[in-house]
Amino acid sequence: MAAIFKADQADRNVHPINWKVLHPADEKRRKRTGQLLDTGALQTGEDFYDAAFVFQHGDTANDYLKAHLLAMAAVAKGQPDALWIAAATLDRYLNEIGKPQILGTQFIRIDGGKFTQEPYDRSVASDVLRKVLQVQSLAEQEAQRREYEAQAGASKK
Repeated sequence: MAAIFKADQADRNVHPINWKVLHPADEKRRKRTGQLLDTGALQTGEDFYDAAFVFQHGDTANDYLKAHLLAMAAVAKGQPDALWIAAATLDRYLNEIGKPQILGTQFIRIDGGKFTQEPYDRSVASDVLRKVLQVQSLAEQEAQRREYEAQAGASKK
C-alpha cells in the first residue's frame, strides 16, 4: 500500500499535471487498493491512511465516502494524522452530493484565478472542533484562500 500511496503523491508533484495520464493511473490505483482492502491485506493505520488518499483522488461520491471510511479506520487503528484526511474526505463527499462542506478543507478555483470554498456551512463546526480534527481555523482558511489567489496571479505573470 505504501508504494501505491507514494506513486499517487508523486504523480501530483509534477507541474503541470497531465490529467489525461493522471486519471487512468488514479483509477488503476483505486482498483488495486480496493483489491487489497477486500482481501484483508490492509492491516495497519498507515495502510488505511494511504488508502484514504488514493480514494480521495477518485471521481465519485462513493469514492469520497470510501475514502472517509478508510480515514476513520486509520484513526481507529492508531493513525492520528488521518484526522485531516477524514475531514477532507467528508467535505469532498458533501460537495459531490450537492451539500455544503462543513469544515472548509476544499478550495475551488473559479473565474481564472479566484478561489472559493463555497458552498460552505461555517456554522456546523467551531474552530475548536476544526483544531481537534487538524483543520485550519476560519482565519487560517481565509489566509490560505488569499495565498492561493496570490500564487495564481503570480503564475500568470
